[in-house]
Amino acid sequence: MSPSTRRLLKESTDLQTNPSPYFHAAPVSDTNLFDWHFTLLGPPAPSPYAGGIYHGRITLPPTYPLRPPSFRFLTPSGRFEVNREICLSISGHHEETWQPAWGIRTALIALRSFMDGDAKGQVGGLDVADEVRRRYARESRAWRCDGCEGSKGRGNEVVMREWWGVCRERGGVVEGEEDFEGEEDKSEGKDGDEAAAADAGISAGVDAGADSTSQIAQAEVQPQQPQQQQQLQQHTPPATRPLPPVPAAAPAAAAAAAATSQDTPWLDRAIIGVIIALVAMILRRLTRDMDMD
Repeated sequence: MSPSTRRLLKESTDLQTNPSPYFHAAPVSDTNLFDWHFTLLGPPAPSPYAGGIYHGRITLPPTYPLRPPSFRFLTPSGRFEVNREICLSISGHHEETWQPAWGIRTALIALRSFMDGDAKGQVGGLDVADEVRRRYARESRAWRCDGCEGSKGRGNEVVMREWWGVCRERGGVVEGEEDFEGEEDKSEGKDGDEAAAADAGISAGVDAGADSTSQIAQAEVQPQQPQQQQQLQQHTPPATRPLPPVPAAAPAAAAAAAATSQDTPWLDRAIIGVIIALVAMILRRLTRDMDMD
């Protein structure tokens, strides 16, 4: 098994074990792990893509993750051209910015945040009116992928609803689904700003700070594991008490200084005694010389 195949199997398992309520991604077939399809929930309001559910394709190179994947949207969105490879810092158009530590989960989180950005002439980008994007968002829920085995001819909304059920089974939290259920009925017979206001209901439970990849990564819902949390609390080691401070020993320099100060008087006396003895010897010598004369 090649490193790329092993990596893709690991990512596929992780996406099933720790599902995100914001997107679903899986290989098109079990025999080809390098061709994936994804279903992505649009960014939250006030984004014009709020309420939209978009389907797309991920093509991974044989050397993945050393080289980045490429992305294309199959659902009309008004942000990206349909079925054309898009130019992003996480895609094959910018291999110099890709990091092998990233994966499909990271790329989809970033892709969701990039939707609210301006096209600015990027490859595969579109600049259209927000009302057109809101209309595409409403129409995207019923869009079907004919070549996707995972959807089995079902619409994007049906696929995401089933995926939300998987998220709940895995312990994940799906917020805002109740608001989403009524969006289709509310939007019928409405257009313009009224329809856009109805579409905003989907974002009730989605983190409003989805402006960058790092913020969305922090906001992504992870499965809750209460049993593991209880085990961690039970096995939390008791707090350690600090040891009483050990009294510092007297510095050797202080002891030496004290000894020197005690010996100083004796040294002075010895020097004085030697001087007196020398003076006495000199006087005796002088006295003896005078007597001889």
